[in-house]
Amino acid sequence: MGSGDGQAATVEGLAGYLGKRQGSSEGKVLLDDVPLNFFHCKIAGLTFGAHLTEGFAIGTIAYALKPFLDQMIGVHAEHRALWEGLIGCSTLMGIFLGSLLFGWLSDRVGRQKIFLLSFVIITVTAFAQFYAQTPLALCLLRVLLGVGMGGDFAVGHAILAEFSPRKHRGMLLGSFSVIWTIGYVVADLLGIHYVQHSPDPEAWRWLLASAGVPALAVLILRMGTPESPRWLFNKGREAEADAVVKKYFGHKVALDTSVQGDEHRNVPGGFARLFHRDLIKRTLFNCVFFVCLVIPYFAIYTFLPDILKLIKLSDGSNADLLLNGLLIVGAIVGIWLTIKLPRRVFLIASFAVTAAALAMLSLLPDSASVAMVAAFALFTAALSAVSNLVGVYPPECFPTEVRACGVGFAIACSRLGSAIGVFLLPIGIKTFGLQMSMMALAAVLLIGMVVSLAWAPETRNLCLNDAAKA
Repeated sequence: MGSGDGQAATVEGLAGYLGKRQGSSEGKVLLDDVPLNFFHCKIAGLTFGAHLTEGFAIGTIAYALKPFLDQMIGVHAEHRALWEGLIGCSTLMGIFLGSLLFGWLSDRVGRQKIFLLSFVIITVTAFAQFYAQTPLALCLLRVLLGVGMGGDFAVGHAILAEFSPRKHRGMLLGSFSVIWTIGYVVADLLGIHYVQHSPDPEAWRWLLASAGVPALAVLILRMGTPESPRWLFNKGREAEADAVVKKYFGHKVALDTSVQGDEHRNVPGGFARLFHRDLIKRTLFNCVFFVCLVIPYFAIYTFLPDILKLIKLSDGSNADLLLNGLLIVGAIVGIWLTIKLPRRVFLIASFAVTAAALAMLSLLPDSASVAMVAAFALFTAALSAVSNLVGVYPPECFPTEVRACGVGFAIACSRLGSAIGVFLLPIGIKTFGLQMSMMALAAVLLIGMVVSLAWAPETRNLCLNDAAKA
């Protein structure tokens, strides 16, 4: 028996079981319960490749920013912190704009179009960074880069969630964080070993532009991706939705339309829908928890080389390599925790641990280098682990007609918050010192914990069509 026959037999066997359990005369497998197959892996690979590229593109600025500004003769010393903040947060501001715009468009014109367009923007602007000659030019290019990323974040999470079976949805969506982190760490390692120690004063240009290579590969591989059948069905295009399901999952698989019902068919979406009585608490929760996780993440790791120097951990300690390794280890452990733990428990506990570790880091004296490394390591591993939930919670919390808008809005708020954090951190360190700045970031994490205690829903075993009732 070939692999295709084996898969068909598995689906048919499951169909018989589900048909008896659910009282279905047709004996069909619901898309939420279909076994994982090659197509799931392909869609996951395309979204994972995108996140690898995006993590890499964002990470390149950490080691490119200093040599870039060093070459900019027109940048006065008193304006340097301002440009560091503006360029450091520029991609995040672009993500804010792109996730709002393309999340809204994706719910109207379809997932597949934005799935492609977002990477056209990313590819072109990534390569264009090589030719940046002024701080303003680089800042604007990275804003455009972020616009493309924002579109991909919104549609990528939505399209993978809408194709994934619920048994594996947490693992697949949570893996975004691991892949993104790997890309970010690779950029850091290239920055450390290529830009920081390179005799070539233009090495930063090659580092920034290198993000265009994986972006182009992802763009080419995404061509031919089908439209989401859930989106098609929600728009009243039942025949097209059924054709996609049959082509990629077989004739024994069907969308679960009994839960969704007519009340969710052709319902107007848009951002206003997010603030209706049935969704407003969910919308606020996703925005606040997302913001509170990413502000410390981006603020600290955008300026990691400078922060390590301030706490005297950069000379001969390899602390930066240790912390980058812990980002990956934490993200991998986070997948396991996403599968094993209830979403609420994982999120609330992680907020508590990261806030305590960051507060400890801010209170330790400079002489306690070992304790500082331990506190920074705990913060890094825990924050990286719980970051898996930023890819899981938003698409599970919103119904199909507004899923991309909901995901996009949460991402937009998170990137606006993180952009503000990145912009203010160098100014805050210069004005108030590192310890007060770290304590402020710990307070942000505590706010996230309180909001999660009050509002976080449990979506671990949710059927995706039940998202509005979670």
